Amino acid sequence: MFHILWYVIIGLLSGLIAKSVMHEHMTMFWTIVLGIVGSILGGGLTHMISRSKNERFHPAGLIFSTLGAILVLFICYKLKIHLP
Repeated sequence: MFHILWYVIIGLLSGLIAKSVMHEHMTMFWTIVLGIVGSILGGGLTHMISRSKNERFHPAGLIFSTLGAILVLFICYKLKIHLP
């Protein structure tokens, strides 16, 4: 139960940082979704670089979640996709 709450909190923080860096305006819901997608993307990248000892996929921390969210916003900007 608490890990879902942790995903939402990290998603909110990384989404807020990413949208402030990229100067985007979106609702709180889409900010959280952006952060969670960035966390999944960042976790996938960190899992490819260095595997965990128990071989389970893990979401990224705040730094890689933010970098993943910035990457998602950059791709959306280049493809001219406007998030609500």
